Amino acid sequence: MPNEGMSVVRRSLGAVLVFIIWTPSTPAVFPLGWFRSAQTLDEINRKLHGKVLDFTFNHGCDRRIYSAALDAKRDLYVYLPPGYDPSQKYPLVFFLHGFSQDENTFLKFVTQFDQQIACGHLPPLIVVAPDGSIRGRATLLNGGSFYVNSKAGRFEDYIMRDVWEFMHRRFPIRPEREAHVMLGGSMGGFGAYYLSIKHRDRIGVVAAVFPPLNLRYLDCHGRYFSNFDPNCYSWRTRIRYFAPIGRYYGGLVTIREHRLIRPLYGLSRDATAVLAPNNPVEMLESYNVQPGELEMFVGYVGRDEFNLDAQVESFLYFARCRGLQVSSVYLPDGKHSIESARKLLNPLLIWLSPRIAPYSPQ
Repeated sequence: MPNEGMSVVRRSLGAVLVFIIWTPSTPAVFPLGWFRSAQTLDEINRKLHGKVLDFTFNHGCDRRIYSAALDAKRDLYVYLPPGYDPSQKYPLVFFLHGFSQDENTFLKFVTQFDQQIACGHLPPLIVVAPDGSIRGRATLLNGGSFYVNSKAGRFEDYIMRDVWEFMHRRFPIRPEREAHVMLGGSMGGFGAYYLSIKHRDRIGVVAAVFPPLNLRYLDCHGRYFSNFDPNCYSWRTRIRYFAPIGRYYGGLVTIREHRLIRPLYGLSRDATAVLAPNNPVEMLESYNVQPGELEMFVGYVGRDEFNLDAQVESFLYFARCRGLQVSSVYLPDGKHSIESARKLLNPLLIWLSPRIAPYSPQ
């Protein structure tokens, strides 16, 4: 009975801590902050030089697109730049949100795209922000598709067939692969690299902030929470469902592996079979990525609660070993947060500008 009482206390304390960490006021929330924007879409559009088009069920009318891959309607937003002219053709940017988020995350960042274009620092482009949550809404549990085909649904096909065809059918998109950009944060950063490496025939540019780019990262002592050292690394061969992969408040709140992996792959414990085929760092070799085939950018932080800085640095190391160039920006004091993502987005857009300028209307 005493043990049972302590168990109840621990569960209650855990529930309180989860509530605290997921409140909007928390500065460093795991999935970049999944709460909806406090502003209405009309309020956001009044502040923009361009315009966000609504293809969602978020604003009173059901304007969602149908996804054949998921056999369901799905939300997405589309941003059109200032001076949009349907007789011209534009580069296309996919904005992929993070874990436990949905398409509403884009509304937190659209102003940065809009201001850079209005100031002439970024060429005019079209952005599409699809919903990549498993259940069609932002949720703490079972919230991340990682944009792969899995037991949770055919999310890769949803992006690369349904959303791709919708955008090319409804909007004037440049046909060149160099005019097609995958951009994402955290889980969306993983999805951006995964889809870009696999679909290089259609995607020419990829950029991400604190993405998990080496899902099998361990050091040579089998530890996950350690800095990357090219002289001391190994590869995970087994999935440990209750092993911590994220730590907040000095480990007081822990995110465990099963939250991310089990909805996608069930109870399989073979990391080599399950994770390796979709692991961006290993895809560089398995998909034989050649120098100059893919323009790549990554922004990352030094105090990442998921130790994704080690994953990114291992990716950069193996990319260099293959002769691949990956541009990077590093914030040593940054965390896995909305604030850090905003700081990294501006240098990302500056890097992106000359790469898509030849494909944008003058």
